[in-house]
Amino acid sequence: MEIKNLLVTGGCGFIGSNFIRFILRCDDFSGRVINVDKLTYAGNPENLAGIEETYPGRYLFRRVDICDAEALERIFSEYEIDAVCHFAAESHVDRSIRRPESFIQTNIVGTFNLLEAAKKAGKDFKLFHHISTDEVYGSLGPTGFFTEETPYRPNSPYSASKAASDHLVRAYHETYGLPTTISNCSNNYGPYQFPEKLIPLMILNAWEGKPLPVYGDGKNVRDWLYVEDHCEAIWTIMKYGKRGETYNIGGNCERENIAIVKLICDLLDERFPSPEGSSRRHLITFVPDRPGHDRRYAIDFTKLKKELGWSPRESFESGLRKTIDWYIENRAWTERVRRGEYKAWIKEHYC
Repeated sequence: MEIKNLLVTGGCGFIGSNFIRFILRCDDFSGRVINVDKLTYAGNPENLAGIEETYPGRYLFRRVDICDAEALERIFSEYEIDAVCHFAAESHVDRSIRRPESFIQTNIVGTFNLLEAAKKAGKDFKLFHHISTDEVYGSLGPTGFFTEETPYRPNSPYSASKAASDHLVRAYHETYGLPTTISNCSNNYGPYQFPEKLIPLMILNAWEGKPLPVYGDGKNVRDWLYVEDHCEAIWTIMKYGKRGETYNIGGNCERENIAIVKLICDLLDERFPSPEGSSRRHLITFVPDRPGHDRRYAIDFTKLKKELGWSPRESFESGLRKTIDWYIENRAWTERVRRGEYKAWIKEHYC
């Protein structure tokens, strides 16, 4: 499959920006990336600083809302889009509980608009790859794993909106023959993740000596996936995955939230001891649990491993060490994000 013009939606976000950096480095991709992003709270063009200069003529950015169907059709026509990798989504569970409306619009209506544009692109269109989440499956008990056959049981407005978009993608393959693939991944972590997410929040708060808020009893379990491993899995599926199929992507790294927070404290203490010589674990503060908080997720990625030969390269500790190093070494990026300075830059350049 030779892709000439790859549309990446949400490419200024955490996973999208890592994917763009990854794909442009790949020896087996020589095409052009057209990044469309609405630049909401988690979309930061600084995540891709230097990309245009490093890959001249191979990267373009357009500020587009995927809820704007006419704008998407213009993008497809102007740049002769022949493949889509769809990351754009409202993705923070807490935000979906407070304000579900934007999740319905972006994650469902936006995906519908993209599918329509891809359908209209005709016979030269090669692939629509849709990025989804393990949260569509609901919550697991203390044992067992999510597989591609697990029934959907979303428990938050966020996961319900992603489940709906998954079903739309599948329906466009079955009804219209659109070449599609879907991947449902476990929790990602790594460089450029928005600081309100668990791992960067705990790294930064622990570094600064601030409280480390942990929901409930801290024993909620997630399977963690280093973001570059995720990017490699996506590209593997896009190249070799069977059209119309879904593939789970996991990191084989189940951890309780409280164990992650303690490990972050320990790794920081090891490399950057506090002036008092005390453990940062004393900063852990338990807070009331969030509504509808799923107890455990765990991904079985046997299908992806057996059929396409992918497995993660990073262990949880090796990936976490890289992530801690990145956040400590890029504190200027973090501070600009937390102060909202990137919003002023966006307003100056794109409004």
